[in-house]
Parts: sequence; structure tokens; C-alpha cells
Amino acid sequence: MTYPQLTDKPGALATAAAIRAGTMSVAEAVDAAITRVEKLDGAINALAVPNFEQAYKAAEAMDAAGPAEGQPLFGVPMTIKESFDVAGLPTTFGHPQYKDQMATRDALLVRRLKAAGAIIIGKTNVPVDLTDWQSFNPVYGRTTNPHNAERSPGGSSGGSAAAVASGMVACDYGTDIGGSVRVPAHFCGVWGHKTTWGLVPKTGHDHPSMSRREGFVAAADGPLSIAGPLARNPQDLAVLTEAGAEFPLRRRAKPLKDCRLLAITQLPGAPVDASVLEPTEAALEALARAGVTIDRASDLLPDQPLHYRSYLKMMNIVMSGGAPAPDGKQATARDWFTLMNAQATAIAQWEALFETYDFVLAPPAPVLALPHSDKAVFRGTIAINGTEESGASGLMWSGMATFPGLPSTIVPIGSGTYLGAELPCGMQVIGPRWADLDCIAAAEAIGNILHR
Repeated sequence: MTYPQLTDKPGALATAAAIRAGTMSVAEAVDAAITRVEKLDGAINALAVPNFEQAYKAAEAMDAAGPAEGQPLFGVPMTIKESFDVAGLPTTFGHPQYKDQMATRDALLVRRLKAAGAIIIGKTNVPVDLTDWQSFNPVYGRTTNPHNAERSPGGSSGGSAAAVASGMVACDYGTDIGGSVRVPAHFCGVWGHKTTWGLVPKTGHDHPSMSRREGFVAAADGPLSIAGPLARNPQDLAVLTEAGAEFPLRRRAKPLKDCRLLAITQLPGAPVDASVLEPTEAALEALARAGVTIDRASDLLPDQPLHYRSYLKMMNIVMSGGAPAPDGKQATARDWFTLMNAQATAIAQWEALFETYDFVLAPPAPVLALPHSDKAVFRGTIAINGTEESGASGLMWSGMATFPGLPSTIVPIGSGTYLGAELPCGMQVIGPRWADLDCIAAAEAIGNILHR
């Protein structure tokens, strides 16, 4: 099995290795990335905010100084989601009124990536308030899928995935609360990783309506939402995850053939289109032929429709900052504690499941890359097997890992045909909390079987 790839440009670790070997300078690596952006981005519109001048200055300084210890990304040009603060650049969340207000300092994650040797050449496009599986806004316009200009690259980290898939940059960092790293990776045919909640800090990822207020102090990470990387290979994902992590992660290094996997492809109330199911079933069959043990059902799986309802309520409260819902109702403290109890129950149930299973495999979304629409996906319908279904129903597949705070890696598995177009397809590899590197390693092993 193969999956669609649009570029043969080297990844992050390969670029860093070439620089260390002296086959290219940091300045040459940055110039090559900027040249690719200038060549490719006119049709894709992935890059919302360029940072070219500062990137060139950083490259010159790094060439003069040479690599320091603990810089696995030395000289690697990359982008980051528009919603992260980068000093001297605007953070708008897609709102025009903030386009001329510049961040005064880098987000903590940006500082960590720079400390690891990366150079931020710009910020990538998002939907307004990061609330769609598309990426368009009145400030920076619409990002297209590099595989098919008529389709969405996903959201809210759609610009991130499009920049990586097209070959403009080797990697990017996005955020995910409703599949916002995983769905773009799935739509664009790249690797993505939803980190364990709390592993990578989001200080400096604050809505501009709050962060521009006098006396504002960055709050702790909000519930559910995480920062996670996108890349074209799993090795880069692992290094990016470690570069952003709050503490060192352990690797269990258990071979895939010794693992027991649970594959979930059907959930009540969350149908999956044949364009996703067919490559997923083909991938599962290939894994089984390779000797991987996969169960197709288990009573240990938590009640997903039940937890989905709590997940939606919690996510809506988080995304609105506790403001009243469209119906005028506002969550009370009692409501919030009820949701926290439901989340604790989900965490405990998943921990019990992982006493038997090593990883859970599932679709990241019920469809492949969607046609562009002026309406947010979650406010309309999506075509699934010829029937219009609620767009929000797809969130059950992202909520499976989000609500209990689990890590989940997207591995590209092939392609399918959705609404007349052949498009990339990915699969989630979900694991226990804090087993991020194990998730990525399992996804890599799966990819090695599928892509050989």
C-alpha cells in the first residue's frame, strides 16, 4: 500500500543532519524553504504571516556560531500555527481588528523550538477562532488542500498541514481540541500527533481579545486543548514532541508484533464514509497478514456516545470562555464539576482498557478532505455514504482521544475516493496517557508494514 506524497524534500532531522555534515548552511536551508513558499504558496495560501527577514538574520547568526548541545533541529526552517505568539508578528485568530497588533514575546513553545535549533519562517493559516475543519478567515483568506485545490486542508491547523504536505517546510506545530492536528494530517496525507493533555505548554497561545488587555497574564492551559506537531515522517514527530515537552518521556519500545491492538471503525451515531472505511479495512487486513494481533470489538471500550455528549459540552464551554450558549443558557459551577467527574470516569475506563490493549486504532474523521464551504463544517452537514449527516457527528472520532486526554498519532495509510476525488487517508493510533513516543513508534511500525 502507498499513500499520496507531493514532495521528496528532506524532513527536519535530515535537514539538520545535512547542515551538521556541512553539505548545506543554515542560510541555504532557510533560503530554500522561503523559495519553496514563494513558488508554491500562491495556489495554496498556507502561510498567513511571513517572518523571512528575521529568519535570515537567525540563520546568519547560527551559521556563525555553529550548533550547540541539545539542538536536534539545528538550522531547520519550520512554520507554526498563526495562533501562537511570535515576537514582532500579529496573532489574530482570524479577526481583522488584531492584524496590526504585534506580539511582544514568543510563546513558550516557540522559545523551546528555537532552543532546539529551529528557525520560524512564518505562521500558518487558521479558521476564525480555530473552530472549523476548514482554514479560512477575513484576514488571510482561504487555504486549499495541496492535493486538490477544491478541497479543504482541514482545520484548525489546516495551514500547518498544507505547508508540510506541499513541501514548503519539513514540519509545523498546531493545536487540537476537536481534531485540529489530526484531521488536517488525515486530509493532507501527513503525519500528525495529538499529545497527551498537559505535555506541551500553550503559554502564549491566547485569544487576542484577552492577551492584548492591559495587565493580562497568560493563563494555564485550558482543558482538552493540546499543542502537537505535524511532519512528513514519524521520526520528526518524535523529536518535535520531545522538544516541546514539559518533561522527558520514556520509551517502552515494545515491538508491534508483541502488541495487542483494538480497532474501532463503527460507533453509534457517528457513521463513517466508505472512502475512509475501505482504506482502513485494507490497512487492518495488511497488519493482520503481517502477524499483528487486532481485536475488532471489546466490552472494555468506554461508552463513546455517552462521553461524546460530555465532551461536546466541555469543549463548548472551553471554546466560549464560559459565555452563554446560543440558547442563552450558561454553564454553572455544578455543571462544570459534573463534566469533570465524567472526564475522570472516562480516564479511568481508558486506563482499564490499556491494561489489556496496547493501542486503539480508529478513523480520525468520518470523511476525506471536504469540498470548500462558506459555512463551518460543524454548523452544517457532511455527505456520508450518500446521506447528509450532521457535521458535528464527526467529532465523536476526535473526542475519543481528546476527552480522556490521550495521545494519538496519525499515520497515513493510503487513499480513497470521496465525492469523485482521490484523496489521502490517515488512521489514529491512540495510546495510554504519557505514552506519546510509544504511540509514534507504533504508528511508525504500522507505516513500515503498510508502505513497504
